[in-house]
Amino acid sequence: MNLGSLFIISTPIGNLEDITYRAIKTLDKVDIVLCEDTRVTRRLLNNYNINTKMISYNEYNEIQKIDSISQLLIEGSSIALVSDAGTPCISDPGYRLISSIKNNHPEINVISIPGPSASISSLSISGLPSDCFCFVGFLPKKKGKQKKIKELINFRGSSIIFESPKRVLKTLNDLFAVLGNRKVFIAREITKIYEETFYTDLQSVSLDKISLKEKGEYVIVVAKEGY
Repeated sequence: MNLGSLFIISTPIGNLEDITYRAIKTLDKVDIVLCEDTRVTRRLLNNYNINTKMISYNEYNEIQKIDSISQLLIEGSSIALVSDAGTPCISDPGYRLISSIKNNHPEINVISIPGPSASISSLSISGLPSDCFCFVGFLPKKKGKQKKIKELINFRGSSIIFESPKRVLKTLNDLFAVLGNRKVFIAREITKIYEETFYTDLQSVSLDKISLKEKGEYVIVVAKEGY
C-alpha cells in the first residue's frame, strides 16, 4: 500500500503574493486541504485558480478528526495542512495531529513547505537582538498571565508575543509593570495595506505617547533587560 503524505504549508500573513511557487504547486496537487476556516482559505485558492477539496480542521474539531485524517493518509491520500495565515502549528492547530502521526504512524511522511511567519517577519525588522529569542505566542487572557510575564524577566534575549487589538494596550502595560522599561517593537497588520510599526519603549506606551488602533493582529517584540 502506498501511504499518503502530510504537507505543512505556510500561507501569506496578509499580502497574497507572499507565497512560494512550491506551496502553490503543492496545494494544487494534493487531494485535500485541511484549513482553519474554509472561507479564508478559499480566497487564497481562488486567487491562484486552485480547486482542491477543503476540510475544516480547527481548534474546535481537531481532536475528533485526528483518527479520520490519519486513516486517509494510511489509505494513500495526500493532504495539506494550512492555517488562516502564516505557518501552521505556531499558535495554530496542527501539532496534535502531527504528534499522533509521529507516535502511531511514523511511516507517514510529514513534509514542511516553509514560508511566511508573523513572528520571524516582525523580529527581522524590529531592530532588536535576534541572535537569541523566545516565541511566547498569546499570553493567557487572565489566569496565569502575570506568571508567564515573570518568566521573561531573566531571559537574555528578545521575547515575541502575539496579541489581539482589544488586549494589546493592557498587555503592554502589564509588561511594563513586570519587566520595567524596555525597548519594544510593535507591528500591526504586518504585510497588509494598513501595516503599522512602532519602535519605542514600554514606558512611552504606558504614557500614551503612541496610538494603537483596536483593529488587526499585533506582534510585540520585547528586548532583553539592559539593551
